[in-house]
Amino acid sequence: MADKDNLELNELDDGDQNAVATGQFDDDDFNEQSDRAPSAAKDLEAVYDIPVQVSAVLGKATMQVSQLLKLGRGAVVELDRKVGEAIDIYVNNRLVARGEVVVVEDRLGVTMTEIIKSDHN
Repeated sequence: MADKDNLELNELDDGDQNAVATGQFDDDDFNEQSDRAPSAAKDLEAVYDIPVQVSAVLGKATMQVSQLLKLGRGAVVELDRKVGEAIDIYVNNRLVARGEVVVVEDRLGVTMTEIIKSDHN
């Protein structure tokens, strides 16, 4: 089992997906979650239509404005990530997961491989 801060998606069964969506779980809840899933889904119905911004960040780079102005067509900007390293997935500018880039027909997509559990005070 992964540590409490990072839960792998393959550790969750279908009944636990609602726990991830609501952020209401700990290691002991995995056995009880299927009993609560219908009420948890009903509680969330009010927020289903609220739009959120989802961003998948391949990597980051820092440069001076003078370097930025010198960039042109075909320029390569080196990012802080290595090939094959997980990318960060943000929802409303909050890191929520890590994943891998995939191709879906003629578009890029992201497969989530790790959910990031954040501490809310």
